Formats: sequence, structure tokens, C-alpha cells
Amino acid sequence: MYFSFSTHHCGCLQEDAAVIEEDTSAELSVGEILERANRNRIRDTDEPELVELDIAVYSEAEKNADPCTSNGCMWLKWTDGKVYIPYYIQNQYSSREIAIIERGLESFSSFSCIRFRPYRNGDSDYISIENNNGCYSSIGRRGNGQTLSLARQGCLYHNTVQHELLHALGFNHEQTRSDRDNHIRVAWENIIENMKHNFNKKNTLNQGTGYDYMSVMQYHKTAFSKNKQPTMIPIPDSNVVLGKAKQMSQNDIDRLNRLYKCCEYAG
Repeated sequence: MYFSFSTHHCGCLQEDAAVIEEDTSAELSVGEILERANRNRIRDTDEPELVELDIAVYSEAEKNADPCTSNGCMWLKWTDGKVYIPYYIQNQYSSREIAIIERGLESFSSFSCIRFRPYRNGDSDYISIENNNGCYSSIGRRGNGQTLSLARQGCLYHNTVQHELLHALGFNHEQTRSDRDNHIRVAWENIIENMKHNFNKKNTLNQGTGYDYMSVMQYHKTAFSKNKQPTMIPIPDSNVVLGKAKQMSQNDIDRLNRLYKCCEYAG
């Protein structure tokens, strides 16, 4: 079953502004976009604390835990083999901005059994997409309505939408993978002192896929740098391009399909 997405119409000025913003940031990586959007974020009292720039945590216990390996965080699969995830886009965006969000949501249906569909009365678990302070998401399904923030200023790019949705589906950042040290040397000496916790490794769900420098979940090489020097250096070849994904990589797609057992798509 596939769901159609509604078309919204708003003023041209709003749409033109969104087009310009998207174009001027076309060359920025996901990590650079998130760093720019969240660097000076001031959270409201009802917003969560963020770790690793964009992962929402609601308690001290969540900071270093991976909910997908400790509690289970997957969205449920239906008898037809599809995973239907309700979403609700708050009434805070222009039609152009909604189109960017919906393009990201709809992209999953072309390469996985994930189907994001509009919220319906009675849905108990759903994603509420909101124009809050910055770009962020929880890891995996929390139960009930959970916030996925895509601020109008700075977060509305295809790769950023996919990145936050992958968090909501249960995935962490690539550089916190359990086998990270085999593929990246963390240059601790270049990291801002109170940001070093962002490089803590987790017991991640790698799904038998290799480390991917071009994953949409991989941050850029100078993330959290105090001196503009690299904080992550690929090994053994330090010249490998790192964290420049414009969209989900084949590895991102493969591990998503393996986690959710999307048999007709899984590699």
C-alpha cells in the first residue's frame, strides 16, 4: 500500500526564500548543516537536551545508552510486510518547506519497506515534525507522539531530513559505531574539551555492514573542532573523503532493510 502526499500552497515569497536557502547550502554536508543550525541553540524549557549535536535525550540515563540495543526501539511491521509510521507536520511551514520534508519522507518507500503516512485519529505512536530550535530526533520509537525538529532556518535539506528520520528509525551516527576505531582515528587533541563525549562509542546496530565514510549518518572531519583541524582521520588512508553525503548511501539503505527485515529490498 502506498500513500499519496497532499500538496499545500502558500505565498511565493516564503517559497522563494526556501529555494534560495536550499541552493546556498547545497555543498554543505549533513554534519556541517547540523553544526551550523544547532551550534548556538537555546532550548525552550519543554525541549530535550541534545547530544552529538542532534540526538534528543530526555533523561541522564539515555545519554550513553543505545535504546535500540538496550530496550528495543523498532517501529512495528504489519502483516503485509510494511512498516507504517504515522507522521504529523505541524502547521508552521510554507508549501516549499513541506515539499522538502515530504520528499525525504517519501524517499524511503523507493528502497525499503518503510512507509511514512499522514497521522490519523487514533494513531498511538507517531512522529510530530516541528519547527523548534534546531534539528533533532530521538533514537528509535519512543511510544506516543515523539518530536522530530526541523527548524525552518537551517534544517530543511534532503540529506538532513533523511538523517533525522534514520535517527527516528533507530540509527546512531556512524562515528559512534562499535568498530569505529578500526576505520577512524579520533584526534582528541583537536576536539573542544566539553564536546569529547560526543565521540563515545555505542553498541550499535551495524547489521553486518561495513563502516561507511559516505553514510548520511557520518559527520564531517572537523566536527566539534576547537582549532579547525580534523577531529576524525580515516585509517589507513587519511585522504579518504569523509562525511560528504548528499543522501542516504547504499550501506545506509542495506542496514535499514536488514534491521526491519525488508526481505524484498535487503541486500
